[in-house]
Amino acid sequence: MASEEAAVTMVNYYASATPTIRNQPVFIQYSTHRELKTDSLPNQRAPAALQAINAVAMHSGSMASGGEGRGLALGQSPVLRIIVENLFYPVTLEVLQQIFSKYGSVLKIITFTRNNQFQALLQFSDAVHAQHAKASLDGQNIYNGCCTLRIDFSKLSALNVKYNNDKSRDFTRADLPSGELEPAAAAAFGVALPPYGPAAFPPTFHQHAGLSMAAVPGSLVSPRVSLQVAPPAIHSVLLVSNLNSESVSPHCLFILFGVYGDVQRVKILFNKKENALVQMSDATQAQLAMSHLNGQRLYGNVIRVTLSKHPVVQLPRGGAGQEEQALTRDFSGSALHRFKKPGSKNFNNIFPPSATLHLSNIPSSVSEDTLKDLFSSSGFTVKAFKFFQKDRKMALMQLTSVEEAIEALIALHDHQLDHNQHLRVSFSKSTI
Repeated sequence: MASEEAAVTMVNYYASATPTIRNQPVFIQYSTHRELKTDSLPNQRAPAALQAINAVAMHSGSMASGGEGRGLALGQSPVLRIIVENLFYPVTLEVLQQIFSKYGSVLKIITFTRNNQFQALLQFSDAVHAQHAKASLDGQNIYNGCCTLRIDFSKLSALNVKYNNDKSRDFTRADLPSGELEPAAAAAFGVALPPYGPAAFPPTFHQHAGLSMAAVPGSLVSPRVSLQVAPPAIHSVLLVSNLNSESVSPHCLFILFGVYGDVQRVKILFNKKENALVQMSDATQAQLAMSHLNGQRLYGNVIRVTLSKHPVVQLPRGGAGQEEQALTRDFSGSALHRFKKPGSKNFNNIFPPSATLHLSNIPSSVSEDTLKDLFSSSGFTVKAFKFFQKDRKMALMQLTSVEEAIEALIALHDHQLDHNQHLRVSFSKSTI
């Protein structure tokens, strides 16, 4: 470097913003040598290395000033593939757009679920912006302690978005229809998509005091710092429609929706029994249940879960008939709430419905055959079973389909295995 001061400035700057050359991280530290001595022979590698370093420096400087640097690896894509791990709170398309737009112009986003993980493809206007966003956000938490971003470059050079709704968006094409995905695509993702509009609920963002989101590498204090995105301000009541009125009950909805939050009340509408209202403890739990259960198949019907305009579920009045009273249940005092204890491990084990169930609270006296027989005798087909190697109080059980696993969870969660232990059933992110 030209001076010791320049060297100190460079090392301090890149200590919090690791540069990359050809998509490989470069780590900079002080040398024991006071100066470089070069021979007089032609050396082609030294000029190339200096050119690469200058390119990275030009890129970082231009990004800090809002310019369009070009110090990235050749052929790098402007499309990022994003995986959100430990998905406790729902992550919407709007959440991603607002976070990533801090680093450049976001053109298109497609969100989907694959391998029981929430994923997204996000296209920037320029590959430099994509590189900057990846370097700054990879490993960060969107919410405090959860929703961790894992970011890689996609092999795609551009995204083809057909619809503007809450699962896909082309910000350059306001004229695109808001129709649902084609049935084949919806089936592949395991969801039925609501139309874009009020259901999208653009979130409000609050920056943590002292945490800058300026578009400069290293502006986030350290890896794993929460981006402090506030959940949407919405009601906690869900409208569940297209239910199988012959099979569904308030208790069954309580058990299913209770996987994603503490259900307070359930009302099946007296004059329209294929519809129900489910009141969660708070708006975040309602959003979480909606994001995981909308489009799932329950007792043969693909159910629709949207936010209700009702702020609470009203209990029947004194003059209501017996049948109407039976269709409304208050579960606020239930012992089966999974999330009533602060810091419960259940907060870290919330996953989309899957064909593999996680079983826990299994007594030592209960064998593999006993559990298989329990599920088989209840009408479910067991494809695979495995006790946890280090803890036989837990096991995984794989059924034939997601729909069958949903029904098995409803039927057998809290099933009594011995005189004082009841089976706990939830969805697993693992397979056997």
